[in-house]
Amino acid sequence: MAVDQVFEALASRPRREILAYLSAQELTAGDIASRFEMTAPAISRHLSLLEAAGLVSSERRGQYVFYRLNQDSLVNTLTGFAFEICPAAGPLKRESRKLATRKGKA
Repeated sequence: MAVDQVFEALASRPRREILAYLSAQELTAGDIASRFEMTAPAISRHLSLLEAAGLVSSERRGQYVFYRLNQDSLVNTLTGFAFEICPAAGPLKRESRKLATRKGKA
């Protein structure tokens, strides 16, 4: 999965809304389409771009295709990008984890 694909997918408001809906639960393409005023092919194209970017995955169950958010993919991509543009954040994050671990043991 390319970072460019992720940001291209996130550039669209309908795709961000789809991700928000999927963050709450798995949905079929029909469930997703019912929340928008656009054609089924347009929804299908948005879902295809999200899937190509690795942000959602799909599973066919009978006659329906269910979509779910790949949270780890989104978090890892955005975190990796943040560390690329702000590399000092990496050591800070590691230090905050150490502190949190120490507090948990105290």
